[in-house]
Amino acid sequence: MEGVLRVNRSLRIPLEELEWRFTTASGPGGQHANRAHTRVEVSFDVAASPSLGPRQRARLLERLGPVVRSAADEERSQARNRVLAQQRLARRLEAALRVPRPRRPTKPTEAAKRRRVETKRRHGEQKRLRRPPVAD
Repeated sequence: MEGVLRVNRSLRIPLEELEWRFTTASGPGGQHANRAHTRVEVSFDVAASPSLGPRQRARLLERLGPVVRSAADEERSQARNRVLAQQRLARRLEAALRVPRPRRPTKPTEAAKRRRVETKRRHGEQKRLRRPPVAD
């Protein structure tokens, strides 16, 4: 499906919702780097996007804010940098949408408790043996 940014199974964003900006890349490269607009910045307006459901929008606004940006300037080609920036944006959105599994507290096992106490006892014994002998 061309023309769509696939974030995860439940979210696909039409490329028309993305805003692109092209600038010259920094660093060495001579005339090519000074004249070619190969650095790519892509931004996605979370607050105004019709592609997002209410839960997705709320989660993204809470974690990333109203506008999400991603940039790329590693490659000499603008087309390759566009792909990189798009992939980074999708990864950021996917990570922000991921719901963490709730933590279930666990108790230490009896064996773990015994090992802990035994280690403490050995450590205390070792420190006691380092002390100078007590004069009577």
